[in-house]
Amino acid sequence: MAKNNSSIFGLLLVMILALSSCQQGTVFQDVKDVPEARWNKNQVYSYNFTIEDTLQPYHVLLNVRNTTQYKYRNLFLFIETTSPRGNTVRDTFECVLANERGRWYGSGWGDIYENEIPYKKYIRFPHSGTYSIEIQQAMRTNNLKHITDIGVIIRKAKKQ
Repeated sequence: MAKNNSSIFGLLLVMILALSSCQQGTVFQDVKDVPEARWNKNQVYSYNFTIEDTLQPYHVLLNVRNTTQYKYRNLFLFIETTSPRGNTVRDTFECVLANERGRWYGSGWGDIYENEIPYKKYIRFPHSGTYSIEIQQAMRTNNLKHITDIGVIIRKAKKQ
């Protein structure tokens, strides 16, 4: 029985370490619920985060959750980033959620799939302070169905 308990303890310890290492370097993470999984074209989701180290490279990822009833294989977004000094950059960005055959990317449970999609890799924020990212769906439909959550993740990248 003692050997069984130590095996379970060892397995739990490995799982905890693996999960914590996945999140190592995360500076900011916020995922917002899309009410009733219907994203109105005028609804903008805002995320504010603080950057202190301007020499550190970062990865900016988008967290997208969709149901299996989502009828597209991609998701187009308008993304507006504002610096602490008020400079604004606006992008149109495509998130590919499924392959050509309709197989969903990411991890899934039940009828929900989640993706962490790289938006910007190895970027350096030029000024310290609070940045803002605003995300709006750009799919040419008034109420986009079956997107359940949208989020932003900022992680430290290894210096190259």
